[in-house]
Amino acid sequence: MTNSKKIRDFLAERRPTPYVVVDLDIVADNYRKLKDAVPQAGIYYAVKANPAPEILDTLAKLGSSFDTASVNEIDMALRSGVAADRISFGNTIKKQSDIAAAYARGVRLFAFDSEAELEKLSQAAPGAKVFCRILTSGEGADWPLSRKFGCDPAMARELLIAAASKGVVPHGVSFHVGSQMKDPNAWDAAVAQAAWLFRECEDAGVQLNMLNMGGGFPTKYRKDIPTMGSYGAAIHAALARHFGNRVPEIIVEPGRQMVGNAGTIDTEVVLVSRKSKTDTKRWVFLDIGKFGGLAETMDEAIQYPIVSAKKGSKVERVILAGPTCDSADVLYEKADYRLPIDLVAGDRLEIRATGAYTTTYSAVAFNGFEPLKCYCI
Repeated sequence: MTNSKKIRDFLAERRPTPYVVVDLDIVADNYRKLKDAVPQAGIYYAVKANPAPEILDTLAKLGSSFDTASVNEIDMALRSGVAADRISFGNTIKKQSDIAAAYARGVRLFAFDSEAELEKLSQAAPGAKVFCRILTSGEGADWPLSRKFGCDPAMARELLIAAASKGVVPHGVSFHVGSQMKDPNAWDAAVAQAAWLFRECEDAGVQLNMLNMGGGFPTKYRKDIPTMGSYGAAIHAALARHFGNRVPEIIVEPGRQMVGNAGTIDTEVVLVSRKSKTDTKRWVFLDIGKFGGLAETMDEAIQYPIVSAKKGSKVERVILAGPTCDSADVLYEKADYRLPIDLVAGDRLEIRATGAYTTTYSAVAFNGFEPLKCYCI
């Protein structure tokens, strides 16, 4: 993938590294593509992907709502000018005091996936709409979100029926198929489970009205991905197949798809070395690593395109690592990354498609390194 002219011009100014630059025009284009693909869905941007005020302002003006994971994120969303009724508190793990704080700010849409969380909501958010998250396998996702979040459908049924007698409104069901999901058909099984839940609750006298289909829409890294249109078609087919002509209100929670390909990290090579005279691979140490914002390189799960400005140079395989005094700060050792053989300390590299989940993963001061700066243009 190539950078936009705006990003290329920005990188040419040679600011101190590392930093990420995000093209807001690409963010806006990604929003429109998603809206075209799933026109029936309300878009709730996942603030955790990149909460830069300029991004939130851009999306708010386009009509986006916001999925938040904390009171701080709720406040960020409110500062963009959206009303509280366009904010979902989508984290299933919340302090009761944070539920109360969100409620005091006007938020009335909350996620849960357990009896204990439902009790907190009933006490701190009376009359609020609540939706229960169900488990998914995450199979086919580069960054699965299974096991920690959600409950099985049988438990969700019990919880949603119980919610009706606890002073909150059982509003719907949610799921997340896993981040960077490259199979457009992955939503089908979860939609089927959700439709079963809707019918079961209706039989018990509880009317559900909303299906939150989560995120999972990918951005392009080193390999091609399906078009947004193919995701939209698969989702539309799944809804028709399992809900028929009674499709409920639909919500989606994009994060990576919205901002991933809009950002590029500018990084400087700090050191190029070998571990022995016979070592066949060079170690290339950058001024950014796992603790500087590249946490998703864990297990080499997310593989960002990395580009050198040196043209025509012979390349060879390298091991890429960050600058900190932690042996876990190795980015890529198994993946096939190749960089110019004449690469030296002081050279710059571009780590592309890094608009999502980089600034928010950046440590505050591990080893004294400053958090990753973000420029929006």
